[in-house]
Amino acid sequence: MTTRDGRFIALNRYVHEPAPDIVLVGSSLTWRLREEYFSLPRIRNLALAGGSPLTGLEIVARQPNLPKIVLIETNFLTREADGALVESFSGGAPADVPLLRPVRTAIAAYETWKHGPPNPAQARAEQERLLSQPPDNFDNKAYLDRALEQMNGIDPTLSARANVAIIRRLTDELQRRGARVFLIEVPFAAEIENARPVTISKAIVHDAFPDPELWLPINPPRSELRWADGVHLDQRSGLIVVRAIEVALAERDGMRQP
Repeated sequence: MTTRDGRFIALNRYVHEPAPDIVLVGSSLTWRLREEYFSLPRIRNLALAGGSPLTGLEIVARQPNLPKIVLIETNFLTREADGALVESFSGGAPADVPLLRPVRTAIAAYETWKHGPPNPAQARAEQERLLSQPPDNFDNKAYLDRALEQMNGIDPTLSARANVAIIRRLTDELQRRGARVFLIEVPFAAEIENARPVTISKAIVHDAFPDPELWLPINPPRSELRWADGVHLDQRSGLIVVRAIEVALAERDGMRQP
C-alpha cells in the first residue's frame, strides 16, 4: 500500500460515515496515535504520514456536518495542504471516484478491509501487552543526529506564519459552526524539542494563539516515551500519549472514559 493510497482510504471513510465526536489532524507524528488506542468512542484520526495538518483540517471544515471536537497538531507547520486531496474530499465531491483508480488503490482498499482495526477485546489485549513491557532501550543516537541535521537545514519562519494564518481562519470558522477546537503538541525527544527550527515554529504558533483555552496540554510521563527514529513515537509511547490526551480531554470537557 502506498502512502497516498492509504490517505484515500482514511479520507474516503471519513466523508462517507457520520461525523465522529473527535477528529485529529496532523502529520506523521499524530498518525502514530492509532484510533484503536483510544477508549473514547467515535474517534477519527485524519493525520497524514508525510503530510500537513492543514489537509485534514481543510477537509473537516468543508464538510456539512462537523465533529464535536477537532484536535490540531502544531508540531510541523512547514508543509502546505495537499490541494488535490482537499478538493477530492470536500463538500460532496465524488470522493469514491479517485478511490477506484488506479488499480493499486483498489488493492489498498482490499488490504485495509482484510487487515482492519482490531475488535475492542483485541485492542485492549494489545494495549495491555504494550504497557506491560518496559520502555525500549534501543540506541537511536544515529537516527536522532540525522534528524537534527535535516531539521537544522530548514528555516520554518515564512511557511509557519502562512500556515498559522490558515489555521486561525479555519479555527474561527469551525468554532463559529459549533465545533470545539484544541491545539496540541505531540511530545518530541528533548534534543528535537530544543532544535532551532522547532523553537521558532513553536514561538510563532504560541504568539498567534495566546489563549490557553485553545490549547490542550498533553502531559505523559516523559521518562516512559521513546522515539525509535529520533522523531516519531514508538508504538508503546503512542499509546501512552493517547492516554494522556484522554486525561486532558476529561479534565477539560468532563469526557468520561468507559
